[in-house]
Amino acid sequence: MAGTPSYQKQHSPTGTSVGVSAFVKEYMGFLLPRDLNMLWTVGAMLLAVLALMVMSGLSLALSYTPDATLAFHSVEALERRLPAGWLLRSLHMTGASFFMAALYLHVFRGLCYGSYRAPRRGLWLIGTALLVMVMITAFAGYVLPWGQMSYWGADVAGKAVGAVPVVGPLLERVFLGGDAPGTATLHRMFVLHFTLAFSIVGAVILHVAVLHAKGSSSPSGRIGEQPDRKLPFYPYFTIKDTLGVVLMALLFTLVMCFWPGLIMESANYRPANPLHTPADIEPEWYFLPFYGMLQAVPSKFGGLVVSAGAVVILFCVPWLDKGADSQLPWVGHRWLARVALGVLVVSFIVAGLAGRHHVQGSWLLAGRIATLGYYAYFLAFLPFYACLGRRGGGA
Repeated sequence: MAGTPSYQKQHSPTGTSVGVSAFVKEYMGFLLPRDLNMLWTVGAMLLAVLALMVMSGLSLALSYTPDATLAFHSVEALERRLPAGWLLRSLHMTGASFFMAALYLHVFRGLCYGSYRAPRRGLWLIGTALLVMVMITAFAGYVLPWGQMSYWGADVAGKAVGAVPVVGPLLERVFLGGDAPGTATLHRMFVLHFTLAFSIVGAVILHVAVLHAKGSSSPSGRIGEQPDRKLPFYPYFTIKDTLGVVLMALLFTLVMCFWPGLIMESANYRPANPLHTPADIEPEWYFLPFYGMLQAVPSKFGGLVVSAGAVVILFCVPWLDKGADSQLPWVGHRWLARVALGVLVVSFIVAGLAGRHHVQGSWLLAGRIATLGYYAYFLAFLPFYACLGRRGGGA
């Protein structure tokens, strides 16, 4: 009888296994510029920390109670009574700081090497949207323990939203679920934190898919993207990425075990008390630059616009820099671009320090100068440098 023998039918690969095998084969053979430096391993670090955050977050959510009278005690019980609960929370808290640090470094690398230029504008926009999603998720997670800083952080954020003309009071009530932070606020933050976490996973998959379709940029510009100057992802870049993840894991362990004070706020280990305002209300370190910009402007609404605009302006970068595709800001002897990028980094750090010192005294002037320096890079330098490059004066 004609047909496939039953033995072959039983042992022939299924469509799913063939599809997975083809995907893995294509992914491993994905060509990348051979001159990619260690800054390109940050993406692998972000994926590793994201996996850790999702797994630890799901475990923590099983024991958390989003209620103003129970939230803090549920976190305490989780750390003290749940087997390895303290380790799960330490992993999650440390992971949040490392994820934000790696994300800022990833954005910096994109600015250095012009990764936002065509044909990767869509890739940059997805990445920037991911940054916004992660920041919102991180803030929501910061509120959930319902310690002193969590409560008053939510209160400050609510008042900032309330500064919006006309609709501000309504937005504040929607944000807080009432006139002051409470159980309704916790429910909102818990749902937001949980939902956005899985949305981020989906956005990361989209980000990687677009990267696969458009190809990676090169430190050498278009020259480095030529086919004869590329190598397959496996084994060359898998080894480099693995090295980067291992080094990050070592630093992660050192911070979590020996220097937890670098990323943890001691005041947040006290339960929220609406009747006692802390002397120093400040967000996590990764929000300090934007907090400094918020406080550097006398007007509440103006400060909110400047602070939020510091992130929104990243969406406009591909159109602010209309230089030639082959012109990279961080290549060769382009000293002017290096100085400008240095000013951007210093401005970001100084704005954070100003926020840390509540923009008082000399820090007020420093915060305002840092805010101007930050915006000057995007609104003044990038258009000017692009024009200079088109005229042949970018070197």
